[in-house]
Amino acid sequence: MTMNSHVPAGSDKAMYVQAAGMFALAENRGSRLGQLSGPLPKGEGKVAEMIRKQSSADFPIVKSMDLSRGMGDEVEFHFVQPSKMRPTMGSRMVEGKGKGLAYDKARTRVDQARIPVKLGDTMTNLRSAVDFTRLARPVAQSHADAYLDQSILTHVAGARGFHDNIEWRLPTEDDPEFAELLVNPVKAPTKNRHYMADGTNGVKAFTVNAGEAALQTTDDLSMTVVDAIRVLIESLPLPPPRVKIPGDIAAEDEPLRALLLSPAQYHAFAQDDDFRKFQVAALNRASNAKKHPLFLGEAALWNGILLLKQPKPVRFYAGNTIRYANSFTSEAESSCVVPAAFGATHAVDRAILLGGQSLMQAFAASGLSGMPFFWNEETFDHKDKRELMIGVIQGLQKVRFAVDQGNGQKHWTDIGAMAIDTVVKLIPGER
Repeated sequence: MTMNSHVPAGSDKAMYVQAAGMFALAENRGSRLGQLSGPLPKGEGKVAEMIRKQSSADFPIVKSMDLSRGMGDEVEFHFVQPSKMRPTMGSRMVEGKGKGLAYDKARTRVDQARIPVKLGDTMTNLRSAVDFTRLARPVAQSHADAYLDQSILTHVAGARGFHDNIEWRLPTEDDPEFAELLVNPVKAPTKNRHYMADGTNGVKAFTVNAGEAALQTTDDLSMTVVDAIRVLIESLPLPPPRVKIPGDIAAEDEPLRALLLSPAQYHAFAQDDDFRKFQVAALNRASNAKKHPLFLGEAALWNGILLLKQPKPVRFYAGNTIRYANSFTSEAESSCVVPAAFGATHAVDRAILLGGQSLMQAFAASGLSGMPFFWNEETFDHKDKRELMIGVIQGLQKVRFAVDQGNGQKHWTDIGAMAIDTVVKLIPGER
């Protein structure tokens, strides 16, 4: 795509062109989380034509565009309940025996997030060899992209975790601004979508023992765990939907799910003697899927699980709180802590299995640009000082419904996202 950054001075399209460019850059960013959604219509102009439309449900992240004005700050999406049907054979009467379809709906709220960057004043620009205006725009864009990626990671994980450094754009959950920055509530995994590593069986349901997560320092990520995840998927009623990459000729016969691993989990799995074979398997799958970037780079494929490295770990240190659901039929959350015995040597990292329809990302239009992304420059103090601002109007929420289990009972279910907590070794001095 060729982007023309020249806009005539005074053009009434200046805001639109710049905002469309930023939106296109954000949608095409090369991060793993940016690659987990289906494509939008080609061309910047067509983005504005998407009114209440969504991207492919075969990807983990489903985007809904609502660029209309005056429609409120929520986007509604629907879920058709699974049903158990059998055919009627031969000449038997079928009239009047049809089974009705049931559906539920949920809403995702959107809000604007704005990032201001100071451009200095007249004397600053005279004294400096740096063009602050030219520098500020890519810096602001990178901050916005990181905010989007980290928000996606937090929502699908069902937790922000407590790993924290200057690269995080989101604070930890105990920060008073946490809820506002995430727009929609960050919900702990549902009971049927929350598991942990187990040294005996590979994985087990998330379990608490005397107020602590029932994990040992030996419960790390291994091939045994990944194999157990595959068996679990095939054993669950209504497992996370398979991920279908456009052009992947093996999508039907060899169903695929993505497993996001923290850097420490990925490193632990990479110690396996056969890891290079798994990387080659991912490259081979890429050759059958039009070289889709999800299969390239730091990616490995084993037993239908595509292992990808997260940009940041969702990590819980000794004594940190982990929220969990203790009932299939309720969204009520309980909490436990990471074992105190882990001390400063071990922590719990959350791996996230993603199938199709894991997360809903809703966008709305800014009044400044008519696009989800917008920017503005302001001068003040009699035009001596300047400030640039980039913003986005969006909201995220896991796709979750109370799903009929076929016996009249409904279990709250994160449709596509599943959490698997494992133990990792800490780098000396991290805590």
